[in-house]
Amino acid sequence: MMIISIFTAIICILAQVTIPLPIVPITGQTLAIGLAATILGSRKGTLAVGLYLILGAVGLPVFAGMSGGVGIIVGPTGGYLLSYLPVAFLTGFLLEKTKFTIFNAILANILGMILTLVLGTLWLKVTLSLTWTAAFYSGSAPFILVGLIKAFLAGYLGITVYQRLKSARLLPVNTKKSGSY
Repeated sequence: MMIISIFTAIICILAQVTIPLPIVPITGQTLAIGLAATILGSRKGTLAVGLYLILGAVGLPVFAGMSGGVGIIVGPTGGYLLSYLPVAFLTGFLLEKTKFTIFNAILANILGMILTLVLGTLWLKVTLSLTWTAAFYSGSAPFILVGLIKAFLAGYLGITVYQRLKSARLLPVNTKKSGSY
């Protein structure tokens, strides 16, 4: 429970690292989601994200720009927030079914990034009644390069931290899937 809470706090903190854009800001949330899923795996990573979303839904200012409340979740950027649950699960699941290596982690985080952009852009299109082109240019295009950078960072840093936590016996040791890099 403690490590899930720590990663929830990390998500809350990195959500405040923002670069404002007209509709959807660039935030550190997706990096934090990738780190949580890479280090904790599918179940615990998803629990950390779920706790983060619950904290924000009840009104605590944990979402980007120190915002919170159900209005944010059902608003134009809510699709990105809600995508974090399946993204955390998918990222962790892919690593658990393969090996916890840097290459696999980067690949899993790239797939997670794509899922976030697809779900977030779809939600954005519907809530703002945008054309597909406008939704893509507002909700996906500005985030592709930075998303790839965050996926690389989450994969590399996540596996590095994962291996060190395993060595320190702070995470359960599963030698079959820990792999090497």
